[in-house]
This record gives sequence, structure tokens and C-alpha cells, in this order.
Amino acid sequence: MNEEMLNISVQQSKLLSSALRVKIMKYLLDSPKTSKQVADLLGESGGNIHYHIKKLYDGGLLEIVEEKKNGGVIEKYYQSKSKWFNTEGAEIIDPVLSDQYESADASKLSIRLELTGAQKEEMTSEFRAFLERWVEKSTAERNEDKQEFSIGVKIISTEPKQEKKG
Repeated sequence: MNEEMLNISVQQSKLLSSALRVKIMKYLLDSPKTSKQVADLLGESGGNIHYHIKKLYDGGLLEIVEEKKNGGVIEKYYQSKSKWFNTEGAEIIDPVLSDQYESADASKLSIRLELTGAQKEEMTSEFRAFLERWVEKSTAERNEDKQEFSIGVKIISTEPKQEKKG
């Protein structure tokens, strides 16, 4: 699995705007698995997980790393192409994170800091680790009372983008 940030399109990023698909990607990070194996880990139906894995694969976020013949069935082993994805383009990726979305339960946090390049990279790394811990926590506990939340973190320079000369 690639540890580097993989640049993806807005259309590809929309494939990840589902908590279930994020859980699927989590289970396909470190070792390849079949749809059935992921379904068993998540306590979900095989057909449902296969549908979502097929969408992620067709969208270029997963790859087939092995195929094994088991009786009359060919088992496909999928793995995530990356742990982190960067969306290229200005279009809103997750409409739930737009200021116009009216949610029953929302918290907004915002702050401005002066950071060195190294501090910005450190903060980015810490946010990634924080989000990874919460993916792990939310996946580990099976509970019917869960509600899906969308979480977005932006670290953006206040300096305007410079036009490239050339």
C-alpha cells in the first residue's frame, strides 16, 4: 500500500463520502482481502460490501492484487492504492461540509496560526494520526445507535496563490 498522498479527482473523492466505504478502505490498507472477508469483518452482507468494493475499484481507489480459484469461484483480493487522498479541483467534495448545509448536530472549529513549514507538516501529520485513531475507534465498536458525521480539516495558507510565469 502506498503511504504517499494520492491525487484524485472530485468524482473519485465522492466515492469516499460514506462512512461504510471509509471502513472498507481501512480494512484494505495493510493486507489484501476479498469482499467476503471484509463483509465478515464489518458484520455486513456480502452483496452490500461487494457493491461498494466494486464502486471503489471502478473509481480507481482499489486495485486487485491477487486472484485465486477456489472451487468454481475466482476470489479477487483487493487493496487500497493509498491511505490518504488529495482532491484536485475547487468543487465542493462533500456537500455536508458546505456552510449552506443545515445539520441537526454540528460543531465548527476555526483558528489562525503562524506556522513554519515544518510546523505545518507536523500539524498535518498529527491530524492524520488523530483521524486514523477515530476511524479505528468507529470501526471497532458495533452499535446501532451510531450517526454518520462528516469531518473535514483544512490547513490553508492565507497567502493568495501566485500566478505561474512562463
